Amino acid sequence: MGVLVEMLDPEQNRAFTDHYIDYPFDLSEVLFIATSNNTTNISTAVLDRLEVIQMPSYADEEKIVIAKSYLFPKIRAESGLAPEQMTIDDTLWPQVIRPLGFDSGIRSLERTIQGMCRRVARMIVEGKAKTVQVNTQNLRQYLPL
Repeated sequence: MGVLVEMLDPEQNRAFTDHYIDYPFDLSEVLFIATSNNTTNISTAVLDRLEVIQMPSYADEEKIVIAKSYLFPKIRAESGLAPEQMTIDDTLWPQVIRPLGFDSGIRSLERTIQGMCRRVARMIVEGKAKTVQVNTQNLRQYLPL
């Protein structure tokens, strides 16, 4: 945190010395961008030198569009499945993202879809199915535990 304070402080960063290569740098014109899922472990001295921008999480409707339009087709193809080999009923997407709808990002949703596609791909490879349509009756069978 001490190095960050020095780097971000306009009074000190004109002659910031990197002790690894022992060479001074002028950081006064540098724009620093940092991301964090939460700021609880960032010291007050560092936070005082930052402009914190809060980004809202995805709404469930946005996650459904992202999952249907981007994640599912991409993951299905990565799993070696053709579009006709696996489909998910449109009415199921709210259940696929829940309870993950409280998760601000989409990484958990992506892992859920990956798990579903892997199960279907395994069934097809083992000869247990040729195509799978995930519907209300079999959704729990394909959702990762």
